[in-house]
Amino acid sequence: MDASLLIGLILGYFVILIGISFLAGKNDDHQTFFLGNRNSPWYAVAFGMVGASLSGVTFLSVPGLVANNSFAYMQVVLGYVAGYLVIMQVLLPLYYRLNLTSIYTYLQGRFGPSSYTTGSIFFLISRVIGAAFRLYLIAIVLQTAIFDGLNIPFWITVLITIVLIWVYTFRSGIKTIIWTDTLQTALMLGAVFITVYMISQQLLDGDSLISYVQQSEYSQIFFFDDWKSGNYFFKNFLSGMFITIVMTGLDQDMMQKNLSCRSLGDAKKNMFWLALTLVAVNLVFLALGALLYDFAALKQIAFDRPDQLYTEVALSGELGSTVLILFILGLVAAAYSSADSALTALTTSFCVDILQIEKMEVKASKITRKLVHLGFSAVLFLVILIFRQLNDDSVINELFTAAGYTYGPLLGLYAFGLYTRRKVADQLVPIAAVLAPVLSYLIRTYAKEWYAYSMSFEHLIINGLLMFLFLLSLSKPNPSAPDAKTKFYA
Repeated sequence: MDASLLIGLILGYFVILIGISFLAGKNDDHQTFFLGNRNSPWYAVAFGMVGASLSGVTFLSVPGLVANNSFAYMQVVLGYVAGYLVIMQVLLPLYYRLNLTSIYTYLQGRFGPSSYTTGSIFFLISRVIGAAFRLYLIAIVLQTAIFDGLNIPFWITVLITIVLIWVYTFRSGIKTIIWTDTLQTALMLGAVFITVYMISQQLLDGDSLISYVQQSEYSQIFFFDDWKSGNYFFKNFLSGMFITIVMTGLDQDMMQKNLSCRSLGDAKKNMFWLALTLVAVNLVFLALGALLYDFAALKQIAFDRPDQLYTEVALSGELGSTVLILFILGLVAAAYSSADSALTALTTSFCVDILQIEKMEVKASKITRKLVHLGFSAVLFLVILIFRQLNDDSVINELFTAAGYTYGPLLGLYAFGLYTRRKVADQLVPIAAVLAPVLSYLIRTYAKEWYAYSMSFEHLIINGLLMFLFLLSLSKPNPSAPDAKTKFYA
């Protein structure tokens, strides 16, 4: 397909996003930018969060998982549901009771300023690396598919990408994102469903899609036979639960959208329907993977890595121009639905937690917020270019994995704060927060080398447990601690 046509489609897509930003956000005060005036409809938040939860990494990678892991990823997804229930019953009531803008403000009241700053910094590090990694993957695909043929250098592709995000988020932040994410989720899911339909037309030969997938060699979901295996059910289920707790419930990016809902009841509805929708959507992604592998074999479409499967099939032209157009738009939508909210969350956390912008004079605080927003846009741009210069997939993946370790200390901090009343030596918390991920990394590495034990995501649980134990060793009984009904306890 003509590259200029694809560029036109992408630019048209961004014109729509910018139009939504002007319609949705006519104010640029802090309540609008940070919390959407706490007036977001829960159903729009829930639908938009589907796209943000999946991201471009899921869009590209989950279909490719089925070759080596069958449908084992669904075990993790079922764990997600359990995690969402914890968020609904424990974390959301806490955040609404405290009327928080940044969820890390809780740490200041419970532990002290060092813990508060530590929690916020760990979020900032993980989100910068995570958002840059996701955008980098998408920029590489767009560069290969479109911009290389036009002799446009990679840095310009990235610059345009970042500038467009900044343009439609700088004014009204989360209020805009609630609605742009809704559009982006619709495009991403539309791409997946249309691709499934088009492949089915060529592969099924009169069979139903459900029976075809059920009979596929890839369709096994549950694995109970080898507890050392990375596919073992209980490891995957528990990992999925804790991943959701930390990467949704303890993540400013995801919780900022929930806190924009009109009430705690609406936020709980959002979590409930999000959980159910993600189960169905991930199952469709895995079914797509089974279809893509069979289709690629039939049409002799070559690819080097599993996460290139969907890309190569779409770009091959075997499914027609409609699938190619929707794939490009779905890919862009998947990337931006996570990147735009990440940029807003980074701005919110830095302004509220580090600069304490709410103590500033109104005019100065608005200018500061806009400068921070611009600054984080520049940071994302530079980090993506660093990834490009590294030019080593294994190193870049290790950096992304390392960013995930920063959620373990947050898990330990919140668990200790909510379920104990002990007083912690606040000034030593940053040391514990560094030691916990380092030790969990060593445990994960040597468990595989010495005992042939393959971890899935359970290093997150180990990380959080180590942080909890460090806090316990740094704490003492607190006779004056308030009871469980006060605002800093569960």
